[in-house]
Amino acid sequence: MDPVVTAIFVLIYLLTILLSATKAVPMSIAALSGALLTAWFGLQYEVFPTYGDMFTLIESSLPLLGLIIGTMIVVEVAEKSGLFRFGALYAVKISKGKPVRLFISICVISAIVSMFLSDPTAMLLMAAAIVTISKLLNYDPIPYFLSATIMINLGGTSTLIGSTSNMVIGIAAGEQMSFTAFIGYLTACELALWALTIFALYMIFKSRLGKEKPLPEYSPWQSVNNKKLFYRSVLILALLLVLFLASDSIPNIRPEAVALGCAILALILSGMDPSEVFKRIDWETVFFIAGFMFVVGGIERTELLNGLSSGLVSVAGDNPATAAIAILWFSGIASAIVSNVAIALTFIPIIIGTPSLSNPPVWSGLVLGSNLGGATTPLSGSVVVMAMGTLKQEGISMSFREFTKIGILTSLVQLAFSSFYLFARFGLGGIVSG
Repeated sequence: MDPVVTAIFVLIYLLTILLSATKAVPMSIAALSGALLTAWFGLQYEVFPTYGDMFTLIESSLPLLGLIIGTMIVVEVAEKSGLFRFGALYAVKISKGKPVRLFISICVISAIVSMFLSDPTAMLLMAAAIVTISKLLNYDPIPYFLSATIMINLGGTSTLIGSTSNMVIGIAAGEQMSFTAFIGYLTACELALWALTIFALYMIFKSRLGKEKPLPEYSPWQSVNNKKLFYRSVLILALLLVLFLASDSIPNIRPEAVALGCAILALILSGMDPSEVFKRIDWETVFFIAGFMFVVGGIERTELLNGLSSGLVSVAGDNPATAAIAILWFSGIASAIVSNVAIALTFIPIIIGTPSLSNPPVWSGLVLGSNLGGATTPLSGSVVVMAMGTLKQEGISMSFREFTKIGILTSLVQLAFSSFYLFARFGLGGIVSG
């Protein structure tokens, strides 16, 4: 490939990343602009010989988009039923006004909720609960807000639908990182990270958690306006998870088919106006992924990624564990600055293009790294920005330095433990254990 053409596509990629990271324009606009430039220059320089050849890049993104949109619809119906708010309020209730128990409850429920909801939605849900309880008990909300933010970013690492970047990686990796494989490879690490992170956050904030106070009388059921919709949402969400688990053993049933099928069922059984559900879907993320996948696909056509693959192999050798650690730290640090979805989409073609790297240890390293850096600074991700914004609305200021100090500490702890886990789980010699 002509070096000039390769340079043009790299500049388009870097421009897309820069616009997304600086938020000069919305992420979706940055990605779609990059896709437009990729299409234009690709046709001009015959990187795409025909229009039909160009549209094969769009076709390749459809399974991922189907999985994301289907899951979003199911989750939106469940959220509308009050299911997740019920869980959050119940966790607060069982704390019985004891600050340490309340702190742990908020951390755990934040992580659990983010396994099913998008991070921004989970943050909105937890913010409402934390604002209410901190006012009722006159607690300093900062320890609870920051801890919930970090746990929301951490939560869901071990499931295919736990984060958008997980869906991106799972679809690309195929059977190697199926729904059950995600759980098998990463659940133990996820649970250990929850405990380790909660302990680290407790040690940081223990002097600011407040004193024990009696909780006012309330019932979590007060947040449920439609019990019929609530129970149907529980049923649909359970069905979604069961089918995801079973899809590995059912021929020709892929995760995107499960997600879209359950989405249709959710719309039918809920009786909700589909247009209202569609309005609340995170279309910003959908269009960002579609556009950015096209940009990365353009770079892939220039064969630049083959050179990067060779460089990674030369550094890691034939040892998957070494490659997994390298990708873990690089993607973890990069995702503190750039969208974790962008990081995942960038590494996927490199891993797929290198047979010695396309294995569970390396995919697991990418999953962990692309998730763990998202709460390092106040600008690392939308969930952090939303948390800081909510604090500001409540008249509470927190400096960039204070958050970053806590974010860097917890991210380093998480990445360090994940390095140990990858070596322990997959073997020092890089031998993949099932």
